Amino acid sequence: MGRAAGFLALGIGKAAAATLTIIPEEFRGRDVTLDELGDILLGAILKRRSQNSPFGVAMLAEGLLESLGEKGLKAIGVEKLSRYGKVEQDVDGNLKLEQDDHGHLRLGEFAFGRMIKDHLAQRLAELNLSVTLIDKELGYELRSADPIPFDSEYTRDLGYGAVKFLRSEDARRFGAIISFVGGRMEPLPFAELIVAATGRMRPRKVNVEGETYECARRYMIRLDQQDFEEPHLSQCATAAGLGPEQFLERFGYLVGLRPRPQRANR
Repeated sequence: MGRAAGFLALGIGKAAAATLTIIPEEFRGRDVTLDELGDILLGAILKRRSQNSPFGVAMLAEGLLESLGEKGLKAIGVEKLSRYGKVEQDVDGNLKLEQDDHGHLRLGEFAFGRMIKDHLAQRLAELNLSVTLIDKELGYELRSADPIPFDSEYTRDLGYGAVKFLRSEDARRFGAIISFVGGRMEPLPFAELIVAATGRMRPRKVNVEGETYECARRYMIRLDQQDFEEPHLSQCATAAGLGPEQFLERFGYLVGLRPRPQRANR
């Protein structure tokens, strides 16, 4: 739901008309730093301020923690990281992060929202900007929400399909996940969904080249190439208290106009 795929966060962001939503898939598997996440959020704030809208809501997928990975989290440092979760050091002083039985980072052990909030506050302070930030972790209160009629119908179909599959000859040959395509049940064999090398389920990720993501992105308020052209460049730069060239040097990497900075998480 959230570790490797951004469907849940993206859907919530679109439905709630959030200012922007950040999901792991948009980084296409490359390394992500806390600085970059902070700059994406900071850029959105500055763009909103340039439009005289000093408010907004950002939705961040839980899986972004996994995108940071152990390398990115360890770069934050043990003292700072320990404010947001349980960390240990081995006899050599190396940082040890808690993992589950499958070798995954225990994402729930880290206060990710607070980590992002504190880092963003620091970057706002560097620009002498005063912004009130509030973080909110959406967890069990969201999962425990009452089902809507679509949920009731869909799960009834899945349950019926599961029993129908179990009573079929196919169930003697393979196990499957039940899905519906075009109103017809399509059992998906486990063998097609499990990665042989790891024995784990292959996650279905958001297609960031498709119209579903394209629609979400078009409604987001975040820096894009147009914001580095006049008159938008001067407007955003003024909101940041920077000159146009300074703004381009500082944020241009987010849209590919400048090399990605090689700086560590702070």
